[in-house]
Amino acid sequence: MVTHKNNQPLYNQLVDTLKIKIENEMNVNDRLPSERELSSQYGLSRTTVRFALNELELMGYVHRQHGKGTFVSNVIKGQTDLGGTYSFTEQMKSLGKVPETKILSLKTMKANQFVAEGLGIAVDDEIIKMKRLRSADNEPMMLERTYLPLSKFPDLTLEMLQTTPLYELFMKRYNQTVKVADEILSVGIMTAKDAQPLKFYEGAPVLKLKRTTYNNKNEIVEYTLSVARGDKFTYHLRHQR
Repeated sequence: MVTHKNNQPLYNQLVDTLKIKIENEMNVNDRLPSERELSSQYGLSRTTVRFALNELELMGYVHRQHGKGTFVSNVIKGQTDLGGTYSFTEQMKSLGKVPETKILSLKTMKANQFVAEGLGIAVDDEIIKMKRLRSADNEPMMLERTYLPLSKFPDLTLEMLQTTPLYELFMKRYNQTVKVADEILSVGIMTAKDAQPLKFYEGAPVLKLKRTTYNNKNEIVEYTLSVARGDKFTYHLRHQR
């Protein structure tokens, strides 16, 4: 039974109740009770229940299939927090998933104007460009293009990257302590070039993340452009006073 409290509308109370149930008791693609069943269970009108389910759908907690019912969304149950300094490996582990990183390419080259501005270096300075595919439970999730100043990581090899996380290499081998990372998130669409490794379709919604990482001397040590599948990631940011 849902009752009035703190002048909160009944459908909002039902939203809160169902959110807790979804987060703690249900799995991806579990079917929620029908509107009629929820109405009976919580002593509410079907109109109120319908409002609550619509709200949950807008929030991304559920998806509805015509003629079949309402189901727990994959996005929420596998929600990835892209607020704050982001570690794909740690985030996937926290979700109980097995992370995997595949290095698609690694090469040295001269910085063009775009990358030079991102790294705070001169055009034509030597850089390392790395392309990585990040997966979880064997499912492609994110494609990263990372640029590093060669002067700070002169002997970085593929073998090192295959055995040691990047930031761990920064600290242990190159004495580069990560102090802060600025991140900018935007929305885009999947290009044909990125669709193939991510096993998604061209034109699909994606989240684009631009990260600039600084060491304890306020020098830029990393500039990364990431493309994340829009069906696998949400943006969660907490504002606190």
